[in-house]
Amino acid sequence: MGRVAIVYNPTAGQGRAGERLPQVEALLTEAGVDYDLMLTEYRGHGLALAARAAGNSSYRAVVAAGGDGTANEVINGLMAVRNTNRAIPALGVLCVGRGNDFAYGVGIPTALEEGVAAIRNGATEPIDLGFLKGGLFPEGRYFGNGIGIGFDTIVGFEAAKLKWIHGFLGYVVGAIKTLVLYYKAPDMTITTDLGTEERRCIQVSVMNGRRMGGAFYMAPEASPDDGYFDLCIAGTPKRRQMLGLITRYMAGSQASSPHIHTERSRIFTVRSDGSPLSIHADGETVSTEHTSLEVECIPRPILVIRPVPATADVQATQIAPA
Repeated sequence: MGRVAIVYNPTAGQGRAGERLPQVEALLTEAGVDYDLMLTEYRGHGLALAARAAGNSSYRAVVAAGGDGTANEVINGLMAVRNTNRAIPALGVLCVGRGNDFAYGVGIPTALEEGVAAIRNGATEPIDLGFLKGGLFPEGRYFGNGIGIGFDTIVGFEAAKLKWIHGFLGYVVGAIKTLVLYYKAPDMTITTDLGTEERRCIQVSVMNGRRMGGAFYMAPEASPDDGYFDLCIAGTPKRRQMLGLITRYMAGSQASSPHIHTERSRIFTVRSDGSPLSIHADGETVSTEHTSLEVECIPRPILVIRPVPATADVQATQIAPA
């Protein structure tokens, strides 16, 4: 069935991915997966490696081995080839990064043994992608999991500055700092399938997946193959109310809050009142100073590899072992 290209980011998870490489290779060899290993060396390298692999017809799949940022680069590499009207390999994921929110949202296991088993003899299913224009990407950029605007993006920026605190605790420290120093809800003009409305918003999430930050269920009911984004928009809660919302995000129960508006839409555009918008897509910075963004849901442009469904009513195409 052809070889598998592994686009591996050794710096994912603060370098822990590099430490796990011998384990990953041993599992792949033990499972009988025929693969080529491609190590990323700099930001954006995963995109170039994935595009090169996608242009090689001998690969049945291109596997992103890292975190959400690595998956994002591989997605964009695959789509660069698809947009030349060429067939592309399926997308696989091995979770050796931190959040792994994209993998979670599309049903890919985070355990390495299960991930390797899926690569060897899993099933392919189509998923939607988002396409954004604006910020650092006026020409456009694809994303797999979701976009954050406002509070959660600033929290991520602050957490990334912490050298000795990582993971969930880093997010908590970042959230406290953001609440104290950067808590401002700009006026936004937002357009969705339902029309255009002006809102003051402290935070907006545009989700194809279900989770962000490894623990925060911004769209617990989202489906990555239904042709729609799930939107979660926080208005103007006071600081102490925002603390309460953070705990609700962790439980996925924020929709019942009077400060939260949810809807589903195929498009999303936002323009601020001139205040800069902090925006990320799949955890990667899109904007720190721009004031607008356009987003569109692209229905089912790629296939992902995940474990064979346990129920017969799920349609999937099984991949023969390598």
